Amino acid sequence: MAEVQVKDNGGKGGKVRSKKAVPHVDLTPMVDLAFLLITFFMLVTTFNKPNVMDLGLPAKPKDNVKPPNTEIDLSNSISLIIGKDNRIFYHQLDQAGLNDQTLQETTFDRNGITKVIEQAKANAKDQTKFTVIIKPTDDAVYKNFVDMLDQMAITKNEIYGITDIKPWEKLVYERKVGGSAATPAAPTN
Repeated sequence: MAEVQVKDNGGKGGKVRSKKAVPHVDLTPMVDLAFLLITFFMLVTTFNKPNVMDLGLPAKPKDNVKPPNTEIDLSNSISLIIGKDNRIFYHQLDQAGLNDQTLQETTFDRNGITKVIEQAKANAKDQTKFTVIIKPTDDAVYKNFVDMLDQMAITKNEIYGITDIKPWEKLVYERKVGGSAATPAAPTN
């Protein structure tokens, strides 16, 4: 490995003295050893595995038979609309009953959406068929969508669906968001 090399300064005549040699350490093998250790640790270490959420999707049908349309009873479901600026809205109504006042807003915390989902499930006609319908808008942030999937695990809802927001819901949502954002502030003196 490393060796000490001593220089010999040849013979001049004269007294014989003990010479103090300056040791020189050759570090070339140490560089090789360092690269071997780096290579070893790079190959042996385990890399972090990405955190992946298991999303149960239905199996693709083998033939081109279209499944029948399933009608979800409104008392057994809740629709959650994920909007812009970390806002979330919910309703349990059809097109005729939904308006600016019946589209409710809540927050993403435990006292917000978690409580809303649990209350809707408790008031459902058949709790075994209770369905949460998640409808992200084009302005929604991906983090909020993942938070909603986490809420499904927190509230232990195994039946949920992800779909596009319907045109009539989008109109009410835009009026609600536009109405609250367009309210001018009172002038201060």
